[in-house]
Order: sequence, then C-alpha cells, then structure tokens
Amino acid sequence: MTEAIKINVSEKMQKSLDSYKSDLAKIRTGRAHTGLLDHIFIEYYGSMVPINQVAGVNLGDAKTINVQPYEKNMVAKVEKAIRDSDLGLNPATSGDLIRVPMPSLTEERRKDLIKVVRTEAESAKVAMRNIRRDANDSLKKSLKEKEMSEDDERRSQDEVQKITDKFIAEIDKLLQLKESELLAI
Repeated sequence: MTEAIKINVSEKMQKSLDSYKSDLAKIRTGRAHTGLLDHIFIEYYGSMVPINQVAGVNLGDAKTINVQPYEKNMVAKVEKAIRDSDLGLNPATSGDLIRVPMPSLTEERRKDLIKVVRTEAESAKVAMRNIRRDANDSLKKSLKEKEMSEDDERRSQDEVQKITDKFIAEIDKLLQLKESELLAI
C-alpha cells in the first residue's frame, strides 16, 4: 500500500517538474532556441496543431529562428500566430521563409522575466505540496481504516516528505539556473 503511494507521489511530482521545465523553456533569454515556439498553435484545416507540425522550425543564427511552413498557403497563418503569441516577437516573411529575430532584452525586461520565473517556481512548489498533502491524507485514511500501524504511517509520511524535498530542491536549482541565464548579458 505505502509503496504504491510513494510511486504515485514520485510520478505526479515528476509530471509537475516536467511541466515547470516546459514553462521555463517558454521564457526567452535573448538567445534564440526552437523550443520557444513549441506552445504556439495554428489552425490547420479546422483543427489546432502545434507549429512544428505545419512548419520546419530551426535556428538561422544565435538571434534568429527560421520557420519554413510545409505548405505555401500556411505562411500568413503561421506568421500571424507567432505575432499574436505572448512572446512579443515580430516575424518577417521573405517568400515562404519566416524569420523570427530575437530582440535583445532590456534590464527592466530581464527583471520582469525573473519575477515571472519566480512566480512559476512558486506555483510548481505549491503543486508539489498539494501532491504531498494528498498522499498524507491517503496515509491517514489507511491508518484510520486500520490498514497500517501508526509507526508505518509516520515512516511513510517521512518518506513522502523526503521525496517532496528532493523535487523542491530540483525546482530551486532550475530557478537559479534560469535566473543566471536571464541576468547574463
């Protein structure tokens, strides 16, 4: 019973951590990387699909992302989706190639992005704590139903806490890495 709870907690926390990593990847640092556009969706024959399914996305240079739609009629839609995204990018089209230059970050914008990164980190930590709370509640329920002893319940809560601490430390490490990346000029 407790092993199943611990495995479940680890899996849920890993999913939360992966979600946090993908959120961090969306926050740009001044360098171009193709993952920046991953969350942009384009309407393609009646359904919304990720940009990488309707266009080839690659780096032109350190400050430019090149987007090459697979179909000529998609160029305008892809360009509009990039422009309308929350990334503050201004794509330029030449023929069927869309160039997305990365504007350099001002000091003020860097500080704003650090605030966003910290908010994302706190949200990820709250998600971890909620998972821990749910696990502890199920352990208490097991204790109440006499499925385990008080010692086993306490031991299991300590192990859940250790798992939580490990994942929160990972979030802190990712946060520090992203902050230093944002502050690098």
